[in-house]
Amino acid sequence: MPFTPDIVDELNILVRFNLNTTLEGIKVHKTAAPAIIAATLRLHEKGLISQKDGGYLTNLGREAAEQAQAVLDLLNPA
Repeated sequence: MPFTPDIVDELNILVRFNLNTTLEGIKVHKTAAPAIIAATLRLHEKGLISQKDGGYLTNLGREAAEQAQAVLDLLNPA
């Protein structure tokens, strides 16, 4: 199954989290692009983030963010 645009949007949200600390979250404002707002809501519904508009990674979300970052690092080496 290929990456859909919705999945790509969700991955782009996950890689924005700072994995060096659990004390830092993100906030998606109501003025953000509709696709970003929708992706954030889906991540919350999937149990990966704590709030509908961002918040913090859950344990499952942290695992997903770590894996998303690893894939990004492999595909886009510095």
